[in-house]
Amino acid sequence: MNEAAFIDALRALAPSRAARGLDDDVAVIELGGEALILTHDMMVEGVHWLPGQDPADVAWKLVATNLSDLAAKGAEPLGVLLGYALGGGEARFLAGLEDALGAFGVPLLGGDTVRRAGPAAHGLTALGRATHRPVPCRSGARAGDALWVTGDLGGAMLGFEALRDQVCGADTSRFARPVPRLAEGRALAPHVTAMMDVSDGLLLDATRLARASGVTLAIDSAACPLAPALPPARLRDALSWGDDYELLFTLPAGTVPPCPATCIGRAEPAGPAPLLLDGAAPGGTLGYQH
Repeated sequence: MNEAAFIDALRALAPSRAARGLDDDVAVIELGGEALILTHDMMVEGVHWLPGQDPADVAWKLVATNLSDLAAKGAEPLGVLLGYALGGGEARFLAGLEDALGAFGVPLLGGDTVRRAGPAAHGLTALGRATHRPVPCRSGARAGDALWVTGDLGGAMLGFEALRDQVCGADTSRFARPVPRLAEGRALAPHVTAMMDVSDGLLLDATRLARASGVTLAIDSAACPLAPALPPARLRDALSWGDDYELLFTLPAGTVPPCPATCIGRAEPAGPAPLLLDGAAPGGTLGYQH
């Protein structure tokens, strides 16, 4: 099975309302007057990071990517649980983990360790508390809403390429040590109609948001904010590469977001394609799929 088919099969095993149909990257458990947000991400050597990359950066990114899912729900992080496969690089991994936990003010609450015999694979569960109810989802966008994104796109792709090609002095932080938009997520939560983070590529993630909401999202490529170092000719690469961990969200027309962001398109009534790029359904690869 590919990733999409496997997740489709899992939906039959996840009927709980808290699972949100496995469409939302998090579970939302209502507890009295509070909502607990849970998410879990895995990372694998050779897929999510380069062989030989500093384990300290791997630890940072493992924390940051999970917290990015919490950011997309406007959640306040409460702690993390680590699943770690022993096999080398532990001292550097612990150093990076300490850096990330300190930077984001998140405690380590527990987890599990195993010994590995092949490529490294680690997982992390992040727990958070909703700061706004209802908790933002992917399914709330409506025709007429404006589509926005925080930050810029393509910096992670350039960082990866610089690491891969061993470019001396290049800034690789956007790939190696991304920063989740936690403050922006909390500020946006009371206002958005739908929100998610951009992890697998803007075009693919926008397609997911459009399908969940039952609309067509029309994106203007010229409006998309790009990393300053990105050559204009690589625009399409940046829109489908991923690892940006920016927030993609919709707001009612005329609403100004409470944090810096760029309007890149609009939601239209559902048409033959869930996504339009410059007026046409984009061909080719939209983003990363396992």
